[in-house]
Amino acid sequence: MTKIGVTRKCLAEGFISRPCVELAGVCFTCFLMLGVRFLCNRTTPTAVYSYTTLAKTMCKELKTRVLRLVPQTANGPSVPNGVKQPDWKEVLETTVTSLKEGQVVAVPTDTIYGLAALAQSSEAVRKVYDIKGRNGQKPLAICVGEIDDIYRFCKVTVPEALLRDLLPGPVTLVLERSEALNSDLNPFTPLVGVRIPNHSFIRRLAQMCGGPLALTSANISSQTSTVAVEEFRDLWPRLAVVVDGGSIGGQTPECRLGSTVIDLSASGRYRVIRPGCALPTTVEILEQKYRLSRETENH
Repeated sequence: MTKIGVTRKCLAEGFISRPCVELAGVCFTCFLMLGVRFLCNRTTPTAVYSYTTLAKTMCKELKTRVLRLVPQTANGPSVPNGVKQPDWKEVLETTVTSLKEGQVVAVPTDTIYGLAALAQSSEAVRKVYDIKGRNGQKPLAICVGEIDDIYRFCKVTVPEALLRDLLPGPVTLVLERSEALNSDLNPFTPLVGVRIPNHSFIRRLAQMCGGPLALTSANISSQTSTVAVEEFRDLWPRLAVVVDGGSIGGQTPECRLGSTVIDLSASGRYRVIRPGCALPTTVEILEQKYRLSRETENH
C-alpha cells in the first residue's frame, strides 16, 4: 500500500494516528490544525487526500525546525556514537537567522521555555502577541546577554553590584526604560522588565543578535507554563525554530512558576510583582545586603 493509501485507509476507517500521518509526510500538528479528526468519520477518501495535500503545503510554507540542543560536557557534545546532531554553533546560527528575519522562536531558559523575537522589531513583537493570544496591555520582558547591555536599554538607579548579585539568574528586574528601546514595545508604560537567564544558550543568542530579545513564556496566554517542548506542540507551526533543550527542572508545580519579577524603579525600595521561583533568596539580597525596603500595596 502506498504512503497516502495507508493514511486514507486509516481515516476512512475512522481513526488517526501519528505514525500514519507522518508516514504520509505530513506534520501531525498541521494535520490536526486542519480539523482532520473531525473529518475522520465524515468524509470520503478523496476529501481526506485533499486535506493531506493541504497539510503538506502548510508544513512546507511554515518550515518549522525543531533542533535538539545537545548537552555540553568537558569532552565536547554528549552524543551517542553514530548519531548525527547539530552542534550548538549550528543551532545558534539557525536561530539567529530566523530572528533576524523577523520570526518568532522557542528557546529554553533557566526557568521555563520561552518565545523570543527581536525586541527592536515592531512586527516581530506583534507576532509574539498574536501567537500567544496575549492581551496587548500586558508587557513583554526583554532578555540581554550581559550586565552591560542593561545600561543600553534601561535607566539603572541601583548599584551595579546588586545587578550582578541577581543576574544571571531566575529574576526579572523592572527598571525605567531608555530611549534606545523600541517605542512600540510596551508603549503603555515607562518601565520594562529585563532578564539575563542563567542559561548559556539564550545568553549567547542575545549577544549574537546584537540587541535585546522580547521574551515571554512559551504557551497560550493564561495557560500553564511549559518545561518541555512537547508541552507547547500546538504552537510549533507558528514558530520558525523550536530549540529543544530537554526537560527544564522537574514536574513539580514550583518548577513552572517562572522568574521572580521585582520592580526596582523606585529609589530605596522594591516591589514584588510576581513571586516566581526565587523569591526568598532575592528578598534576602535586597533587604539584608542592600537595605531596600519592601513596598506594599498600601505604600
